[in-house]
Amino acid sequence: MIKQVSQIAIPVKKMERAVQFYKEHLELKLLFETNQMAFFDCNGLRLLLSLPEKETFAHASSVLYFEVSHIEKSYERLMKNGVIFISKPHLVAKTDDVETWMAFFEDSEQNTHAIMSEVLTK
Repeated sequence: MIKQVSQIAIPVKKMERAVQFYKEHLELKLLFETNQMAFFDCNGLRLLLSLPEKETFAHASSVLYFEVSHIEKSYERLMKNGVIFISKPHLVAKTDDVETWMAFFEDSEQNTHAIMSEVLTK
């Protein structure tokens, strides 16, 4: 049986540029790297940056939603780190006691990702 997602691969065009973005701009911990791959820790989930082996793998990745505690503070900090956002933090869903906020950005390889925060309202 499947227990959890342990690793997500993100295709990149230029490894050095991508490693710099995830390490310096998003402040993720670089575990190790090779000429073709770099592995980052995201609170127990490994992000694998890889140069595609075949053209069929050279496409934009799925959207990754990085959970943050305080979306406004994280948004400001990431902007100061050079992250270019496509949208400001905004409310995307609301239930009786939780608001879900998101802000979308592009990484150095034109993959779209987001920061998100769920805020208890009661």
